Amino acid sequence: MTPRLLPLLLLLLAGPPAARPTPPTCYSRMLSLSREITGDFRILQATEPAEPCVRYLPRLYLDIHNYCVLAKLRDFVASPQCWRVAQVDALRDKVRKLYTIMNSFCRRDLVFLSDDCNALEYPIPVTTVLPGHQS
Repeated sequence: MTPRLLPLLLLLLAGPPAARPTPPTCYSRMLSLSREITGDFRILQATEPAEPCVRYLPRLYLDIHNYCVLAKLRDFVASPQCWRVAQVDALRDKVRKLYTIMNSFCRRDLVFLSDDCNALEYPIPVTTVLPGHQS
């Protein structure tokens, strides 16, 4: 094999260049951030809190398709509990960021399918029933 063909052969064997991932859309960013916040809040509640104030924080089950989520986010940011607890401050920053994204940058992309505020307080657990296995 000639020295000139070796780089060409290596280039062909390497395959096509990797495609660049598409940038997140407003909707995908809101959805992923809301899931991240909900998960972080569950972890915060599940671990034995060093600060008793964590028990009194407003619940954070977020559904970005529910109009009441904006008030829920505002309430959490304004909550006076746990002002100097690092985990809560980090969570509060994420909540503030989601509120800003929803209320400013992505306002036109939002479609609210519900305005049931109780659904954010007491979410219905999602269960999957296999076809043919219903009672």
